Amino acid sequence: MKALVAGVSMLALAACGGSETSEQNQKTEAKRIALETIVIDTHIDVPYRLDRKWEDVSHSTHGGDFDYNRAVEGGLNAPFMSIYTPAAHDGTPKAKEHALEMIAIVNRMVSEAPGKYIVAKTVADVEQAFKDGKIALPLGMENGSPVSGDLNNLDYFYELGIRYITLAHSKANHISDSSYDVNRPNDGLSDFGKEAVKRMNELGIMVDISHVSDKAFWDVMEITKTPVIASHSSARKFTPGFERNMSDEMIKALTTNGSVIMINYGSAFITEEANQYGPKRTEAYTKYLAENGMTASSDLQAEFNKKYAEDNPYPFATLDDVLDHIDHVVEIAGIDYVGIGSDYDGVGDSLPEGLKDVSTYPNLVEGLLKRGYTEENIKKILSGNLLRVWRTVEAYAAAN
Repeated sequence: MKALVAGVSMLALAACGGSETSEQNQKTEAKRIALETIVIDTHIDVPYRLDRKWEDVSHSTHGGDFDYNRAVEGGLNAPFMSIYTPAAHDGTPKAKEHALEMIAIVNRMVSEAPGKYIVAKTVADVEQAFKDGKIALPLGMENGSPVSGDLNNLDYFYELGIRYITLAHSKANHISDSSYDVNRPNDGLSDFGKEAVKRMNELGIMVDISHVSDKAFWDVMEITKTPVIASHSSARKFTPGFERNMSDEMIKALTTNGSVIMINYGSAFITEEANQYGPKRTEAYTKYLAENGMTASSDLQAEFNKKYAEDNPYPFATLDDVLDHIDHVVEIAGIDYVGIGSDYDGVGDSLPEGLKDVSTYPNLVEGLLKRGYTEENIKKILSGNLLRVWRTVEAYAAAN
């Protein structure tokens, strides 16, 4: 009996050891795939972060989600720099001025570390940078307000390197209605917006439908001659009623012209619990004011929010929650229509456990391996799908 028990124990230990070995192998394999593959993330808000406080991101930084060393560790070699313009500037000269300031910040990053960064304007630039061991920095304009109602500005920004434009942001603008804005003056795209989409197709600028209203999305899909991207959106199935994410019907529509959704990591985009955290806190604050006969103020709200967070810790999403979004897109649309649009440096302290900064792409890859994704399909998610869209957009522009 003792011999039998000992034998069983040995088998159990061997099984545990085998499991540990298998897990270590997956971790090693994930790291290899991340480092050997072009990794594209279509939305990183480094310029806006550096505009508020300059840091030398060619070295390690204490703050933020991105710097050169962490990007190298994670295998990130083609992050789209978000050229973000706040909706407060919509309809003013400051919109274009601000966009130019954001572009100048990226150019400064490159000029101060030319051995590490390069502005990428084409797929070929990204591929060459990868061969040269540099991090390519393509530019994506978040909020089309800098176009300022002049199609010539599309040509102007194209020459400066802009390769996608998010048509609107948090408010409706002269191009498109916004998913966040109850005011819908354009009923989707404006007449100018429809012309802008056509001109973007002709120039080779990818049309980004993140942030726009559902009606604007369908307008774009009817007009565009090339695939589009959702540069940083997730699946609405997991956040019912959150228009900023994409519905199943919209995700399925991406397959009609080869478009792609890039999954946003912000916890509020990933789980219903995190999505409702802000509204529930606001509701509690309103109730608190009423019960105590107080008048709202920014200081009072900050104090309340701090106490609320202590009593109700923020429900961070997890790596598995993010993987659920990828699984869902693959299930209803296919492997060719999903990628990464993390929103690093853009969603504050709301990033999922296991994906807290740009060093963590191997964690995502390991999670995909554990869920049975092949290396070929993982590479599609990391960059292949986005590169396919970008090449198609480039080819259409060259022919038109």
